[in-house]
Amino acid sequence: MKPTKTVHIALGSNKGNKLQYLQSAVDAIFNRIGVVQKISKVYKTPAVGFEGDDFFNACIAVETELKPKKILKELQAIEKELGRKTKMTKSYESREIDLDILFFEDEIIEEKFLVIPHPKLHNRKFVLQPLVDIAKDFKHPILNKSIETLLSECRDESVIEHVNIWLKNPRKNFTFNNYSYIAIEGNIGAGKTSLTNKIARDFNAKLILERFADNAFLPKFYKEPERYAFTLEMSFLADRYQQISDDLSQLDLFKDFVVSDYDVYKSLIFSKITLPEDEFRLYRKLFYQVYKDIAKPDLYIYLYQNTERLQANIKKRGRNYEKDIKDDYLEKINTGYLEFLKNQQDMNVKIIDISEKDFVKSREDYLWLLGEINQSAVGDLQ
Repeated sequence: MKPTKTVHIALGSNKGNKLQYLQSAVDAIFNRIGVVQKISKVYKTPAVGFEGDDFFNACIAVETELKPKKILKELQAIEKELGRKTKMTKSYESREIDLDILFFEDEIIEEKFLVIPHPKLHNRKFVLQPLVDIAKDFKHPILNKSIETLLSECRDESVIEHVNIWLKNPRKNFTFNNYSYIAIEGNIGAGKTSLTNKIARDFNAKLILERFADNAFLPKFYKEPERYAFTLEMSFLADRYQQISDDLSQLDLFKDFVVSDYDVYKSLIFSKITLPEDEFRLYRKLFYQVYKDIAKPDLYIYLYQNTERLQANIKKRGRNYEKDIKDDYLEKINTGYLEFLKNQQDMNVKIIDISEKDFVKSREDYLWLLGEINQSAVGDLQ
């Protein structure tokens, strides 16, 4: 998963339905740039440098995987789509929407068409006031002063008035409030860990990731499956039990829910594929004895991908011990999961086909996937 950084963006409008322009810009930024983490109050400020209606101004903090130049390009596209016309003169003028990058973490960029931090922000009260709402302690990387200090020292005497209206965070359109524990499952290479990481990061969830990389028997199994199958499955049985018991018992008061990239029942699914019938019967008895008291997820997501896509993903991530995984093994795993889930009447299961999607690279696909999951959440609430 790509690393993310925080970008602070200023929004302004003084034409038409100003609040709607601001909200449309926030929604578009969420859809195209990243998760909106914080939104300031909305402030009414006079037009500066020209005659025009009062502005509505706000600032937002966005967590993004994009680079600054790409963010600038997207912001300019959003402005154009919302009706802003290309300026014919260098003078200030009224506009439907104005979007400016203020900070990109603490980076300093000085290029012809992109300067970060914004070179005039410390002189503009209509920027500093909303910025204080969401980042008062953030230090300007050049001036080495906090936003709160810059506001107190600002000589701009413009009258700034808080407007008693609030912009909505589009992140709240995706609700996970109905669940305390979500498990995301899938075949080898389906993307379950990537999705789990993204949901935990974007929606303040406690993250549980399977510790498969620590299993010394896994590389041996891929080389000699018949010899190491039972040993591997028993080691996973013990490790998954220990991990899920520990993680589910440790409450985190600062997280909204738990999201995991595996469910304990994967042990039963994989063992049925890898073990001979007599060994599987023994394993199944041990499994139900061990897991009888383990909590089940409130929502079970199965990410389905066809074998061709799975093999492409496996090749892309380049784990040496996975390079010889055969198509028929992946197909058996998919079949095993689907047969298992078909018979789970007491589990809340959502199977999502992502064979034609790439939610890691495409934010559009990621939001589509969240929408599919969200349909489950909304359906449960009705």
